[in-house]
Amino acid sequence: CRRLGRLQHPDLAKCLCAFLQGFVPFLVSATAGTTVYGAFDPLIAIADICKKYKIWMHVDGAWGGGLLMSRKHKWKLNGVERANSVTWNPHKMMGVPLQCSALLVREEGLMQSCNQMHASYLFQQDKHYDLSYDTGDKALQCGRHVDVFKLWLMWRAKGTTGFEAQIDKCLELAEYLYNKIKNREGYEMVFDGKPQHTNVCFWYIPPSLRSMEDNEERMSRLMKVAPVIKARMMEYGTTMVSYQPLGDKVNFFRMVISNPAATHQDIDFLIDEIERLGQDL
Repeated sequence: CRRLGRLQHPDLAKCLCAFLQGFVPFLVSATAGTTVYGAFDPLIAIADICKKYKIWMHVDGAWGGGLLMSRKHKWKLNGVERANSVTWNPHKMMGVPLQCSALLVREEGLMQSCNQMHASYLFQQDKHYDLSYDTGDKALQCGRHVDVFKLWLMWRAKGTTGFEAQIDKCLELAEYLYNKIKNREGYEMVFDGKPQHTNVCFWYIPPSLRSMEDNEERMSRLMKVAPVIKARMMEYGTTMVSYQPLGDKVNFFRMVISNPAATHQDIDFLIDEIERLGQDL
C-alpha cells in the first residue's frame, strides 16, 4: 500500500489497497476538470492500472471534456480514449443552453442491454428503417434524447473551429487573470502553478491582514473576507464571483471563465473592484 501511494492519487491507491486485501474494486472514476480547482487526473497512468487489474475506467469530463475541441489544450485529456465510459456536459464550457449532458460508453449495445424496457407500444421491432436509430430504449429517460439537438445546431453554426476559438479565449483570459494577480500585493494563490482550466482560485488579503502572522486568528478573519466582498458585489450589481472553503483552506474566490463575451477589460475591472470593495476589511 505504501508503494501504491507513490501514485500521488490517494483514492486510487486506496482502491488498489482494497484489491490487495481481498476486496474487488470494480470502478475507478477519474476526473477531467474538477469543479473547484479545474484539475485533471493523469488519465494515461490510471488507464494503465485499470487495464492491469481489469477495472472499469470512468472519466468525469463534465467540466473539462470541452477542451477536446481545442488543439492547444486537448492534451490534458490524453488517455480519455481508453476509458470505458465518459460523462461530458456541453452546457458548461461549450455554452450549450441548459441542459445538455452526455454519457458515452465504449461497448456498443451496453446501454440498451442495461436499460431497455421492451415497450412494444413505443419501440416496435418491425419498423422499415434501421432500428439502431431508435435510441429511446437505451436510457431510462427515453424522451430526453432531443437534448442533443441543441448541441447539433450549435455545432452546425459555430463549427469545430468556432468552439475551439471560444474555449481557447476563455483559457487565455484565465491565464491573463492568473498572471495579473499571482505576484500582486493583496493576493495569494490557493495552489502553486498555472491553472489547468479556467478556474483561478485565490484569496484577496485586505490591508489589515497583510502584516499579520499566519495563525488561527488570521485564518478566522480571512474566512470572512470573500463572503463580504461578494455581498457587496451583488449589492452594487457590478460583478459576481463564487467562493468556498475546501479542506483546510478557508473561503477563497474561484473565478471561472466560460463566457466567450468576456474581455481583458472585464478581468481588469474585476481586480479593481475586489480591491475597492475589500480595502476596509
